[in-house]
Amino acid sequence: MDELHSCLVQLNLLLLQLLVSRRLTGPRVIRHRRWVHQLTAQRHSKGAFMALYQRLRRRPNEFHNYARMTVASFDELLRLLSPFLRRQRTNMRMPVSPAERLLLTLRFLATGESFDSLHYQYRLGKSTIHGIVHDTCRRIWEVLQPTYMPQLSEQVWKEAAQGFFKKPKFPNCVGAVGGKQVKIRLPPGSRLQNYNYRKFISTILMAVVDADYRFIAVDVGSFDSTADSNAFWSTSIGRRLYAQCLDLPGPSPIEEGGEPMPHVLVGDEVFGLNTNLMSPFVEKNLNSTKKVFNYRLERARRYVECTFGLLANKWRVFHTTLVMTPENADSLIKAACVLHNFVRQKEGINFDDIADDPFTDVACPLVRECNEADTVREKFANYFVSPAGELPWQHHHM
Repeated sequence: MDELHSCLVQLNLLLLQLLVSRRLTGPRVIRHRRWVHQLTAQRHSKGAFMALYQRLRRRPNEFHNYARMTVASFDELLRLLSPFLRRQRTNMRMPVSPAERLLLTLRFLATGESFDSLHYQYRLGKSTIHGIVHDTCRRIWEVLQPTYMPQLSEQVWKEAAQGFFKKPKFPNCVGAVGGKQVKIRLPPGSRLQNYNYRKFISTILMAVVDADYRFIAVDVGSFDSTADSNAFWSTSIGRRLYAQCLDLPGPSPIEEGGEPMPHVLVGDEVFGLNTNLMSPFVEKNLNSTKKVFNYRLERARRYVECTFGLLANKWRVFHTTLVMTPENADSLIKAACVLHNFVRQKEGINFDDIADDPFTDVACPLVRECNEADTVREKFANYFVSPAGELPWQHHHM
């Protein structure tokens, strides 16, 4: 009994000490973690979308300046993308609406602002903005590409050939080809084997355009810190052209009663010469026939340069260095190209956007001229100085 009594006394003393210590230290303070940051909690009241969207829609010119497209084009694009941008509502938070996702992405493409800057404007987390922009770019390409940049076919090439014959007067021309480098600076913590000492790499945009300043086909990738000189011939377009697998129309005469001539792309001298790819004469002391050919080829080739200028000045993200992974950069570039076609078809062209071109040209190897390709070029040159093919003013521009 004495032992049991002693244990009970000791237990009561311990409980008394515990109560006294709690009274001396005060009540326990429980710190709750915030589910959202104080800044992002204000998104529905002070975010850029809530503050500007409806006001901009009532001012069409300002909306176009902000989103780089008309309200009607935006609404059509939103209708196409909404099923893929809509997120499920939960009890924890309201999802970002498809309209806000699209407007945020267009604003990023239109300005090239950093995700940090957009974080303060839209009151969304930086990682959230990063995910929204890249997911929306992928969706834009997936949804628009089948309609506004369809797969290459003989019919696509024939329509392009009609445009080049009607406008720059280059028969059997199915497209102008060109390539540009887009600089990428990898995000902090990223690693890449060919990351160069200037801390950036380049991804290559290779494109074929028609005479309406629209992209017929684009190939994005082949990124390299040393600007791979085999850029064009390593793309799917270049490989298919070399293998004669581009579904080009068969040869047809370029003048009444003439012999059939192949359909060709036109490019500058860095692309070399191929039976289906015409480039200018580069030797010194050219005769008048070759000078006329170079002028006529440049009239057709300039469409690709103008298209690059329109692209970069519509979507001014290309005036900056992209801070993202090469995979995300490729998705963004393809989205911008198909958006260019979408807006071009809906709204036409604003030629003021060709003011400057921030891209760097791609260096390609000079392909040795084969006899057949050189013969084709000579025949085009002779046609351009013949009564059937000459332009009245062409000799004044040599």
